[in-house]
Amino acid sequence: MIQLLIYALLIILLLNAALQDYRGYRIKNSLVISGAFLGILLNTVTPVGLGFYASLIGWSVGLLLLLPFYMFRMMGAGDVKLVAMVGAFLGPQATITALLYILVAGGVLSIYVAWHRGLIKEPFCEVRNLLRQFIVNLVKCNIRSSPSFNTFTVSPDAGNRLNESASRLPYGVAIAAGTLIFLAVNLFSVLD
Repeated sequence: MIQLLIYALLIILLLNAALQDYRGYRIKNSLVISGAFLGILLNTVTPVGLGFYASLIGWSVGLLLLLPFYMFRMMGAGDVKLVAMVGAFLGPQATITALLYILVAGGVLSIYVAWHRGLIKEPFCEVRNLLRQFIVNLVKCNIRSSPSFNTFTVSPDAGNRLNESASRLPYGVAIAAGTLIFLAVNLFSVLD
């Protein structure tokens, strides 16, 4: 029962972080730092806790595994600290498994955001138009004379929109979703 309360607290922290990230593309340090300390504390003092060292190692695993993403500017510092906070609650092994769920959720979120911003829709429409023109020309046996195969245009602001989408992705939402899915999948082991 205590373990469920600990997970409920983690869920509340995750939902708060996801909301902050969604609204302002920032996760407050006060949330992730206090959450990490709380995770370590609860795992140290509760009888069902992982222990101080396992919780601290889980925090370290979450931080170190995502640090390269931050260094290559693929993820914000708040996102890395949020996964470290999750690690403080879950411990090292569970953090690695949860990270797989988080990365899948991040991929789905990236595709959704790119589609919503028109970054995927336009290229698919261009490919569809090229294929349509190819089939029409193939039927007419007039492939070489088609000017549409010699040029492929990309809108001039596509690069700017791509940079915007890469820098403006509320990855805290993916971290929350991936961790929640991980917890839901593993809930049965906690109840036993």
